[in-house]
Amino acid sequence: MLMQFNWADVLSLAVTLFFVMDPLGNTPVFHAILKQYQPRQKMQIITREMLIAFIILLAFLVTGTKILGFLGLSQPSLSIAGGILLFIIAIRMVFPLNLPAAVENESDPFIVPLAMPLVAGPSTIALLILQANSEPERLNEWIVSLVLAWIMTTAILVSSAYLFKFFGTKGLRSLERLMGMLLILIAVQMLLDGIADYVQGFL
Repeated sequence: MLMQFNWADVLSLAVTLFFVMDPLGNTPVFHAILKQYQPRQKMQIITREMLIAFIILLAFLVTGTKILGFLGLSQPSLSIAGGILLFIIAIRMVFPLNLPAAVENESDPFIVPLAMPLVAGPSTIALLILQANSEPERLNEWIVSLVLAWIMTTAILVSSAYLFKFFGTKGLRSLERLMGMLLILIAVQMLLDGIADYVQGFL
């Protein structure tokens, strides 16, 4: 079954999802929110939140076609909206806002904000719904893409403390900007595909 997959498409979607999840950009946020916890507690919380994020994303991927049908949305409209949303996310990765430092949480950060919206954010959900609706017969391939992106993201966030010490804030920011530049190209292509599909519908 796995041998029949179009691995070029699987890896392409996995890389795109990885960029959108933005683990490098989220590393300082995770570090700030969890800095009052012991290393073992940090590991447990990150693992739990990543599992929750995966379940949320998988649910939207599996039910993507039904969601669009229920809302009466077309494929071109989702492509255009997804392209715009990804473009905004990418611009913020390249030109980050000077937001105040994260506030320490007195309580356990359950689901919010780590699992959602930092990992399972609206842009990631929109991308999965778009992919599920465009080629629903390849759902197994898209699930594999999600798993691969999730594994890469989890690996980075689990080792976030070490990455933060090694690269520092400036190093992580530079890597995030590089990812943002690549994501801009993907967003523009998605937007153009959506416009082309919309125009073709009138021809």
